[in-house]
Amino acid sequence: MKRETRITVTFTHPFQLKGIDRTLPPGDYTILTEEELTNDNASFPVYHRLSTVIFVSSKQYVEMFTIDPVDLQAALDKDVA
Repeated sequence: MKRETRITVTFTHPFQLKGIDRTLPPGDYTILTEEELTNDNASFPVYHRLSTVIFVSSKQYVEMFTIDPVDLQAALDKDVA
């Protein structure tokens, strides 16, 4: 069984993420994480992350980039500092 989690993150400064070849502007970004259930018979569910994607919108189109959630958290931490 798979599940998807969508969150919105807000950057107040321009930022960069590994795998994206340009600096992204401040704004709100949707993050989609897909996970798979790894233990069907356990007393509590355990999920394994399959992918994390950031949606980057412009006036003309939306791009999706696969990212590392550790890199995302580092960028968010840097944005707050």
